[in-house]
Amino acid sequence: MLKRINFVTVPVKDQSRALAFYTAKLGFKVFTDQTIRATRWIELQLPGAETRLVLHPGPVGATDGKPALALLADNVKATYDDLRAKGVEFKEPPKKEHWGEHATFLDSEGNLILFAKG
Repeated sequence: MLKRINFVTVPVKDQSRALAFYTAKLGFKVFTDQTIRATRWIELQLPGAETRLVLHPGPVGATDGKPALALLADNVKATYDDLRAKGVEFKEPPKKEHWGEHATFLDSEGNLILFAKG
C-alpha cells in the first residue's frame, strides 16, 4: 500500500541559482546535494515536512499557466510581504477566491509557484 509522497521534482535551468532561491528566499533546507553518475541530485525539505523537493535539470515554464508547485502558508499576506521583501517576483498580490486565499510568484527559473492558506 502507498504511504506518502517521497519527493516531487521542479524543473530548473540552473541548479545552483535555484538552490540559492529556494533556500535563501523560501526557507527550504538541503536534505541532500550530491552527484549521482553525471547528474547533480538536490533534494530540499521544508522544516517539519516529510515530502522533499528535487531541483532537476529540465525545461521550465511548460505548465500552461498552472503552478509547478503548490505550498501552504499560515498567513498569506504576511508570507507575501516577507517574500516580496526578499525580492521574490509575484504575478499579482494575494487574492481571495471561493476556495481560499492565495498568491502566485515565479521562482528563479520562471516556474509558477502558488501558495495558499493552509
